[in-house]
Amino acid sequence: MAKTAKFVDCVTEYSAIMSDISARRFQPIYLLTGDEGFFIDAICDALAESILNEAERAFNQVTVYGLDTDAGAVVNLCRQLPMMGSYQVVIVREAQQMSKLDALQHYTSSPQATTILIVCYKNKEQGRGIDKRTSFYKSCLKNGVVFESLRPRDYEVDSWLNSYIASSGFKITAKAMAMLKEHVGMDLSRMAQEVKKLSVSLPESERTITDSHIEQYIGLSKEFNTFELNDAVLKQDVARAMRIADHFAHNPKSYPITLTINILFGLFQQLFLFNYLLWQQRRQGIALPGEMELMRAVRVNNRFALNEIKANIGRWDNRRVFAILGLLREYDAKSKGIDSGGLDGGELLKELLLKIFTSR
Repeated sequence: MAKTAKFVDCVTEYSAIMSDISARRFQPIYLLTGDEGFFIDAICDALAESILNEAERAFNQVTVYGLDTDAGAVVNLCRQLPMMGSYQVVIVREAQQMSKLDALQHYTSSPQATTILIVCYKNKEQGRGIDKRTSFYKSCLKNGVVFESLRPRDYEVDSWLNSYIASSGFKITAKAMAMLKEHVGMDLSRMAQEVKKLSVSLPESERTITDSHIEQYIGLSKEFNTFELNDAVLKQDVARAMRIADHFAHNPKSYPITLTINILFGLFQQLFLFNYLLWQQRRQGIALPGEMELMRAVRVNNRFALNEIKANIGRWDNRRVFAILGLLREYDAKSKGIDSGGLDGGELLKELLLKIFTSR
């Protein structure tokens, strides 16, 4: 299988490989590479659990790590015959740490029908991708499956997460999804772990994940978190914003001011970009783009957040937003000890919020 160029194609290819595994249509070589570890681990784990039964694994399945082995040892393992079974399985994890990886082509150029070789090469560990010019890569492409796991862009996460949750038999509200993504960031593996936790924790009668479930089972407060602070600021709800800031001040390790300022900066950057598009619409007659393109342009990663910005953009003209971006830069420096006046993070945040609300 050739390299995929888009995340949506990566997901489609991943689904096809998983379907083949379920149907026991195996290939002699699996080269799993790319920036996103979730798909690499999921395919490798599915193969490790499906090819052999539990008794056969004790004799015919071996896992080695790139840092602790070399290509010659892996080739020797692959050339052995299975004991009392149809296959032997050789799994190479962290292959990006193996020296002279290309020497594996001595096996991959002519693989055995009784061996299934799985090579997991995660680009992020080395900061670079696998060299596609090598004989090893080309022989894997010719004689097996090469899968490139791509990391999604912010605006692509919602669709994937909705599908992943639906595959578990659940739905999720927009607010719950936003809270979950705030809690775990863009880490698909952590998202999947939290969804699994929710799927076994929710009562059988409840099939929709809500913000209350996120609070109860994951531990993220539905009232006191940066998502709610952004919402309070966006809607100019001073009292709620100051209550949240007070909670942050009493829990500085969970809510460091540098992270909070960075998240607020992201909000006002989105407002600035949306205002610019509205200006283009008014002054130049350029229509607003469709929803997905608008999300990309404004750098919003879910429809819920985009709708909130649309509903509240009238409160924030760009002259005011530009001044607030300057305030955020100033208080980012203060949070790092530059001209802070001896104020701690909680006091700085409260002072910053008051200046944001009184800005004109």
